Amino acid sequence: MTTATRQIFEPAESGGRAIPYVLDGEGPTVVLLPAAGLDIVTLGTLASILVEEDFRVLRVGSRRPAAGVTPTLHDLAQDVVDVMDHVGVTDAWIGGHALGGTLARIISVDHTDRVDGVIMLAAEGPTAPTAEATAALRTVFTTDDDAEALEALPALIGQSADAVHAWNIVKAARDADVVAMQDAAVASTASTEWTELAAGVPVLLVAGAEDAVSSPQDAEQLQAAAPDRVSVVRLDGVGHLFPVTHPGETSWVIEDYLDWD
Repeated sequence: MTTATRQIFEPAESGGRAIPYVLDGEGPTVVLLPAAGLDIVTLGTLASILVEEDFRVLRVGSRRPAAGVTPTLHDLAQDVVDVMDHVGVTDAWIGGHALGGTLARIISVDHTDRVDGVIMLAAEGPTAPTAEATAALRTVFTTDDDAEALEALPALIGQSADAVHAWNIVKAARDADVVAMQDAAVASTASTEWTELAAGVPVLLVAGAEDAVSSPQDAEQLQAAAPDRVSVVRLDGVGHLFPVTHPGETSWVIEDYLDWD
């Protein structure tokens, strides 16, 4: 796990924004954004592996909710670009898990000159999560009962992953208040504004074959719409939380695609 220091960036005209981030490593830069309601710690092992492979990794988390402020997804995407400016990252591959991947897609449209490419891990799409996965997400984000969470987790991680390990990470990283703010941001942003792909920007989609939240079929449909620049890799036997449960496999796909070994 990376030992780089977690920091908070508060822009001069922040409007109360306080954005957590961790920057570590040397080499080409990859930005990683966590899934909805999860802290950047969930991407810590993945980041550490990429750093060991000579990447510089910038993990950027979410601002906290503020009274009377309802950001759009564009605002949350701007937070990421503001952190990039703060640490001197001019351009990077922007990657994210679930909602983090959606924000990466928006950054590629709003700030195309800052984006070398997009990496979407468990990409969000039009297919709704299954009822079992929806119930599991609700349980995992609300319960303090370990047994209840461990019973629900297989719907999110697949049958082969270590549920105890995943729960220990997610339990410490979840934030229901941030989920509510991010849900409001999604609701206040037209779907056409976050489902587009920036012209000319390459995209890597990594999908869990057992993902019941973000359907791997949506990734394949996105590839079919732009086969010249969208690549899809399926990871067998893994569920929605594969960046947490299978960081090694996730890293190998990214390294192979970018060919920065």
